[in-house]
Amino acid sequence: MLLLSFILWVLVPTSGVAVYLYTVAKDQYASHVGFSVRREEVGSAMELLGGISALSGSSSTDTDILYEFIRSRQMVRLVDDRLDLQSIYTVNGDPYFSLGTDARIEALVEYWQRVVSVYYDNSSGLIEVRALAFDPKDAHAITQVVFDESSRMINELSAIAREDTTRYARKELDQAIDRLKTTRSKLTKFQNRTRIVDPTADLQGQMGLLNSLQQQLATGKIELEQLLGSTTVTDPRVKALRKKIAAIEKLIDQERSSFSSSETGSDAFSQLFAQFQELQVNLEFAEKSYLSAQAAYDVAQAEAVRKSRYLATYIKPTLAETAEYPRRLEFVLLTLGALVLSWSILVMIYYSLRDRR
Repeated sequence: MLLLSFILWVLVPTSGVAVYLYTVAKDQYASHVGFSVRREEVGSAMELLGGISALSGSSSTDTDILYEFIRSRQMVRLVDDRLDLQSIYTVNGDPYFSLGTDARIEALVEYWQRVVSVYYDNSSGLIEVRALAFDPKDAHAITQVVFDESSRMINELSAIAREDTTRYARKELDQAIDRLKTTRSKLTKFQNRTRIVDPTADLQGQMGLLNSLQQQLATGKIELEQLLGSTTVTDPRVKALRKKIAAIEKLIDQERSSFSSSETGSDAFSQLFAQFQELQVNLEFAEKSYLSAQAAYDVAQAEAVRKSRYLATYIKPTLAETAEYPRRLEFVLLTLGALVLSWSILVMIYYSLRDRR
């Protein structure tokens, strides 16, 4: 009975597995590709002058994302859309190693885990992908598509990182540009409305005119005093000087009134000058804000360019010449070992129970 159980439990299944592997199972070819996510951080000019060298390192977070992406349903869909996995992995006469007729995405993902192995070294950040197929060209095509899609995803991550780096700086720059445009537009409208390009120059001109009138007024009064000392009040020259002085005083009053509130309803010059100064201050602030935002945006762009990710390959997709899989002898020995171990455990349990009786 012991010998019969060994034959039925161990030898018969092992023989069946060996017969299937060596007579039915189709040869499978392996294609390998190895790569790593690299992040290049080129030092700026100031850093290089300061003696800080440029560093090139790997990003473990990006590598973790890429590792899960290769094993994900999304990758299976992408490869299936480009290569048609069902046609690649459906073969007649090998029901165990082939895909079969079930083309649902769940079946494809489950089969993908069997034929595509991803090895990830967390310490070095290296990823190696091995794809099996019944034709070496199909295996090579699968690893090539995996590399292409992985590279595309890393490029998208790099683009997202650059966009995040420059997004806020670009927003501040747009706001500064709008503020500058609005302020310049208000200043232009003020100049068109008042027909005054530079109130400071007009003010200097008016002050010069007022000073000239005051000098003429002082001169006229002195001449009048001198004339009154040597002639009578009825002298025609006295009347003429008094008319001249009155005219100068009227002009001075008019010039002075232009600096205060006007009775005609138009803006006084002092008010116009205050509005112009306010607009000028706002314009200077807008220009400085724009220059600051532009500098910040340039720095953000330079920072985004300096931090770029790319996929560095250390093993390009290989094209197999010899079928390495399935490893028939290894399968047979593993099956034999597992069956012998299980048979031994059952025999020991049997004798233990018998001895207790």
